[in-house]
Amino acid sequence: MNIAQIYKDANALLEGHFKLSSGNFSKFYLQSAKVLEDPKTAKLLAEALAVQIKESGIKVDAVCSPALGGLIAGFALATALDVRFIFAERVDGQMTIRRGFEVQEGENYIICEDIITTGGSALEAAKQVENAGGNITAYAALANRGFCSRVGSDLQAKENCKLPLDKPLFALEDFTFQMYTPDECDFKDIAYKPGSRGN
Repeated sequence: MNIAQIYKDANALLEGHFKLSSGNFSKFYLQSAKVLEDPKTAKLLAEALAVQIKESGIKVDAVCSPALGGLIAGFALATALDVRFIFAERVDGQMTIRRGFEVQEGENYIICEDIITTGGSALEAAKQVENAGGNITAYAALANRGFCSRVGSDLQAKENCKLPLDKPLFALEDFTFQMYTPDECDFKDIAYKPGSRGN
């Protein structure tokens, strides 16, 4: 399965001048929402991700995703794994599990995102699950931006990867685009800010 081509076909691998939620800049941007708006594609990708997870033998009772970006990917993965799905969301800037969702003591969770960059939001969601008594057995994403190492890839985790090294990350592809700090960026046009945080 050619994940890069799937993103290109969905006009989800964008080229231009982008300001990322980190405050850095890039000539490329992955917009997974464009891929996931087609239910057949979302199902196809989630099933491919589920195959990796099942082959690993990891026990999974539920999937939790950080809102907003991880919702569709997480729900599709939970469907492919035939397990329960919940999500965490920001309330006054803090990741929170609410809406009546309950984490049972000892339940085994995969934290699923559409894209893992440094894994910060995924880690925040994981801490909420752990605080409620759940276990995190793995992390998952459709795409890995190359800061964290994933199962089946030779990429080594970089310093800014926030995910714990003792938990596997499952993803379908690595996308390693060059990023620039504001001081390094010499693009002449105005930066487009496509992220869900609007910065």
